[in-house]
Amino acid sequence: MSASVSSFQTALETIEGLTLEEQEMLFEIVYHRFIERRRAGLAGEITTAREAYRRGEVQRGSVEELMAELAE
Repeated sequence: MSASVSSFQTALETIEGLTLEEQEMLFEIVYHRFIERRRAGLAGEITTAREAYRRGEVQRGSVEELMAELAE
């Protein structure tokens, strides 16, 4: 068993030892942290896309226009 699987299994076993109320609190904390990390990641992607657009590396257009350009 790898160390990461072992650590994950240990974490699961620890969580199972918590009361339901503690598990619920843990779930809420982890969920909100996940949402914040996802939001930060998306903000970074948006910033990168906007910078690429400003440099002229991105074009606007419809799906139909993209497909026509790819067909050329």
